[in-house]
Amino acid sequence: MDTLEKWGVKIDCAQRTVHLAASDGQEVGICASSPSEYLHQMEARPTDGTAPIAMRQYRMAPVEQDEVKKNIDELLAKGFIRRSSFPWSFPVLLVEKKDTDVKRMCVDYRDLNKVTIKNKYPLPRIDDLFDQLQGACVFSKIDLRSGYHQLKIRPSDIPKTAFTTKYGLYEYTVMSFGLTNTPAYFMQLMNSVFMDYLDKFVVVFIDDILIYSKTEAEHEVHLRLVLQRLREHKLYAKFSKCEFWIDEVRFLGHVVSKGGIAVDPSKVSTVTNWKVPEIPKEVRGFLGLAGYYQRFIENFSRIAKPMTSLLEQDAEFRWTNAQQAAFDELKKRLITAPVLTLPDQQKKFIVYCDASRDGLGCVLMQEGKVIAYASRQLRKHEHQKIDIHPGSTKMYYDLKERFWWYGMKRAVAEYVAICDTCQRVKAEHQRPAGLLQPLKVPEWKWEEITMDFIVGLPRTQRGYNSIWVVVDRLTKVAHFIPVNTTYLGAKLAELYISRIVCLHGLPKRIISDRDSQFTSRFWEQLHNSLDTKLRLSTAYHPQTDGQTERTNQILEDMLRVCAIQYGTSWDKCLPYAEFFYNNSYQASLKKSPFDEAMYGKRCRTPLFWNQTGEKQVFGPDIIQDAEQQLHIIQENLRVVQSRQRSYADVCKRDLSFKVDDHVYLKVSPMRGIRRFNMKGKLAPRYIGPFKILEKKGEVAYRLELPSSLSGVHDVFHVSQLKKCLRVPEEQAPLEGLEV
Repeated sequence: MDTLEKWGVKIDCAQRTVHLAASDGQEVGICASSPSEYLHQMEARPTDGTAPIAMRQYRMAPVEQDEVKKNIDELLAKGFIRRSSFPWSFPVLLVEKKDTDVKRMCVDYRDLNKVTIKNKYPLPRIDDLFDQLQGACVFSKIDLRSGYHQLKIRPSDIPKTAFTTKYGLYEYTVMSFGLTNTPAYFMQLMNSVFMDYLDKFVVVFIDDILIYSKTEAEHEVHLRLVLQRLREHKLYAKFSKCEFWIDEVRFLGHVVSKGGIAVDPSKVSTVTNWKVPEIPKEVRGFLGLAGYYQRFIENFSRIAKPMTSLLEQDAEFRWTNAQQAAFDELKKRLITAPVLTLPDQQKKFIVYCDASRDGLGCVLMQEGKVIAYASRQLRKHEHQKIDIHPGSTKMYYDLKERFWWYGMKRAVAEYVAICDTCQRVKAEHQRPAGLLQPLKVPEWKWEEITMDFIVGLPRTQRGYNSIWVVVDRLTKVAHFIPVNTTYLGAKLAELYISRIVCLHGLPKRIISDRDSQFTSRFWEQLHNSLDTKLRLSTAYHPQTDGQTERTNQILEDMLRVCAIQYGTSWDKCLPYAEFFYNNSYQASLKKSPFDEAMYGKRCRTPLFWNQTGEKQVFGPDIIQDAEQQLHIIQENLRVVQSRQRSYADVCKRDLSFKVDDHVYLKVSPMRGIRRFNMKGKLAPRYIGPFKILEKKGEVAYRLELPSSLSGVHDVFHVSQLKKCLRVPEEQAPLEGLEV
């Protein structure tokens, strides 16, 4: 009161007025009563074609009915409402006023608001309002008395505000709480009234007015101007809520002083006394109130993450230790919230940024003092990095349009090169890896054989639908055995003994792919008992047994010719195809398999009814001649292998890895092969990365595969591998992959 007397303020309790003396002898008054006339109107205009809405009143307790009656009598006395007879009606409810036990009667206008044409006049940002207060030392705050009731409603819209009670139907003549356009219209009014004072010494937020000045002398002038403007526009203040000439003011839930801005302790107590939420609505309410002060809390979004996850669509509400910890931490941070410095636009700002997989954060500072904290969680599309880069050069030029830093081109190239997604989906544009590694030439005929199946053939009358191809690696003699894909291991073993072993004896080694028949336990135990070693190719690398693959191609061509010319079942032509193949010239042998390679002389055929050039060989000469022919064949094969290797290595590159390196595994190593059940052109080219456990030979490696790929053989040829330049923190997901 001493401060008011110092500046010539007179308080008339009987008349309920306050007078401020001006230097020219005039006085500016603040009246505590209601306005006798209105200079402003608002609209409550529904969309065209809206029928009148009439709702039933809510049931209330007797005590609440008495409070409603009290509010109605008060509003009638002030002329704010009148009795109505129109078809519109909405129910009422009671809401506690802030900082008091008094309840305010409000009307539930939600159905009316849904059809009302919205006024989009903006409300100012709270943080923008506080930024204007830098340097201010003296403050005054004016709260308009029943501010909304100082704005009259357009006469044609008055019937739409009608509300129903036990005591009858009434309608508002002034703006009411609950109407959707109320804040916008009132904010528009206040801005128009104080437009030339805003950003100078006045801050307005709806019905709250803050006057700020750097000195008390300035404040006298500013306060008088504001009060004069209120009198001119017949806007009345509530003296009990006004504060004048103070150095610290509570405004919009904050405490403002020359030292900065702090959290209003009275508002924080509401948050700190909040009970543990039991439903999503309570979580949303707590985060809404705490989030109002998030500029005071470093990493607010990161701390609140466990709680906000409960508000996601289709999320199950489970209050765990993580949510409780976040709940307690936010309360603690609000209690110990710092005083923030108000920004000085004439000085330099410093922004400290931080980011993680969960969110972004920053601190705005000036001269070492914090102005504000800011943070937010990453949105759904931001949780992942850029899925794919268009290439280091393209990426560099795309970034260069907006960013630059020293060494940028090198940094972009390195980043794109180690991108996990790019390494898994982009094709390699270089020579295939893995130099040719020919198998050692066998020492004797039928010592090493290869075998494979030709499947997918039309079913014959005898029930065959595939061919079992068995080839001697030295002489190239082949046997074509018609079979059915349903044959079990026992049936194949019977054919193997009768068609191969009975003619050529037991081989030392058998080379084949990883067909299920060749990897079965029965097949393995059979050859263990026969002392024959099984050498299986690496997974999905048929090039290991290239000899049989080539034989299969020739046989398929023969059968196509038979089908065209003779139109008979392919199984009837199969013996003739076998005989023709074994009597055909082989470039690698420089003779046919049935020639000196197998029997030491040409077989009798329709082209050669009589043997030509027959010579008599007896005793030791027979052995010597056979060994000589064998050496010639072996030498010819070595020459061919050398030539093939030289030719193949021109188109390949040497590539090797170390144990514990990580590599990507090719999904489709060759056309027509689909593995891991990944189909279509848009399937990734590689999966992984996987750790190398062991090197097998010169060009194969054993990988550490996850349990989801336990059905896949873990040894792979180097051509199917690509080095991982950086092991990601989390292995690429394998959901949807099936063996």
